Amino acid sequence: MKLTTSLFLAPALAFGLAGCDVQQTEEGELPEVDVKGGNMPKYDVEAGDIDIEKKTVTVPTLDYDSPAQDAAEEKAGKE
Repeated sequence: MKLTTSLFLAPALAFGLAGCDVQQTEEGELPEVDVKGGNMPKYDVEAGDIDIEKKTVTVPTLDYDSPAQDAAEEKAGKE
């Protein structure tokens, strides 16, 4: 019974809201707020030292020929 009622009321509510026409009748404004300043907390931080060493690293390269490329090179060699 509850499921049937909710299945009936959900579309009715959706159509009811879609059929509303809202017109603004008065300009709105934000309320005035008195904001008092605060103090930022103070911290004593002792950061560690970082030593950076530059090194050169050799990266291996890969030479790959696809089967189509191998066939084209063989054909070019025969001509």
